[in-house]
Amino acid sequence: MPQSNDNVIFLSGIGTDIGKSYATAWYALHLMKEGRNVITQKFIQTGCTDESIDIKLHRKLMKMPLQPVDKLHVTSPIILSYPASPHLAAIIDKTEIDLSKAVEATEALLSRYDTVIIEGAGGLMVPVSEDYLTIDYVTEHKLPLAFVTHGGLGSISDTLLALEAIRNRNIRLKCLIYNPYFDNDPIIAGDAREYMRRKLESMFPDADFLVMDPKF
Repeated sequence: MPQSNDNVIFLSGIGTDIGKSYATAWYALHLMKEGRNVITQKFIQTGCTDESIDIKLHRKLMKMPLQPVDKLHVTSPIILSYPASPHLAAIIDKTEIDLSKAVEATEALLSRYDTVIIEGAGGLMVPVSEDYLTIDYVTEHKLPLAFVTHGGLGSISDTLLALEAIRNRNIRLKCLIYNPYFDNDPIIAGDAREYMRRKLESMFPDADFLVMDPKF
């Protein structure tokens, strides 16, 4: 997968339902304000049949219509019907996931856009197959990573475990994106946010700590 600098950025998070799709759209807008021509892509979409609900949400949040590359499934090259991990969804659909489709789709998008943000499916350790995890894809293709977390109870442990895995794989962490939508307890959330910020500075001094605007 040819890229230079940060032309392709993989976005993952500490788990499912933590706002990755919202963070993907927010981060795309963040980079667009810097003058980049950005498109988002869904790595593997599960729980759908003919179209990607996450890509549709990206475009809605980015305040733009579905693009021609969306309608041609270039931004969602792999779609599985069951709302589960890609590994399980592929078993249920009686198919095998061909990751070359994702690579080829990203390369096609790079011919039209400056930057491609790839939203992962579930968390960073989600299985794509029996012996291949999402983090393996990020590592194999040497993709910089944007990682989403929040300040709910237990998030510190989940985040630190992920940061350890990222460091052990020598993945370049571009940014840690904090989603304040789940800040239900201001005491816990406030402590978690600042703890993560300090840990990020010590573990990944070149990475940015970004706080999403939940009302963007």
